[in-house]
Amino acid sequence: MQEHFEFNPSYTLMTAALAPGEQIKAEPGAMVAYQGVTIETGTNGGMLKGFLKKAFTGESFFLNTFTAGPAGGWVSLAPGAPGDITAYDIHPGKELYITKGCYMASTPTVQTDTKMGGLKNMIGGEGLFMIKAFTEGQPGRVYFNSFGGIKPIPVQPGQSVVVDTGHLVAYESSLTFTTQKAGNLKSALLGGEGLVMSFTGEGTLWIQTRNFPSLVERMVPYFPSTSN
Repeated sequence: MQEHFEFNPSYTLMTAALAPGEQIKAEPGAMVAYQGVTIETGTNGGMLKGFLKKAFTGESFFLNTFTAGPAGGWVSLAPGAPGDITAYDIHPGKELYITKGCYMASTPTVQTDTKMGGLKNMIGGEGLFMIKAFTEGQPGRVYFNSFGGIKPIPVQPGQSVVVDTGHLVAYESSLTFTTQKAGNLKSALLGGEGLVMSFTGEGTLWIQTRNFPSLVERMVPYFPSTSN
């Protein structure tokens, strides 16, 4: 499979060129256009796993699988929000954790499941569960999206990288994090910063340049008010 990215980083469109019989699976609603492929819709890993994924991470209960015909084909995919798309190679024993709403697609060998982040993750504003992408056999590739541009940040042993909870997109399983306040009490009350995640270990994390909570907060004053 060959992939091609256009219009990044603000309105990225990914087109996957598939050889005969090749497949890619994607979240419902991600498809923009296609040629020479068939579509089959099914649950991700069975009814129970699909239900848990929907209930705890907000991701769709179903996945669409696109299969190229005898002459090959292509399918173009894009996220629902304006932003970028990044590809990541998954190997056995190596997992990628993706925040809710950011998983878009993957090759057939990649499996997704729910990862319980614990109370610290819930307090951090990212929800109690995340998407875990992994493979138990052949390597695969996963595609995840952001709101705004996306940036990888390498973390080296002995270093600590602090990320605002609303700007985290994904991180490698070799990293661990703790949730804490941004600065002191004065910073939290007057500086507009809340809780952050401090990552340590060795690996890569990905951040997005915008976040939905901040957008919603700016839009609230313009919402029509109701009156009795």
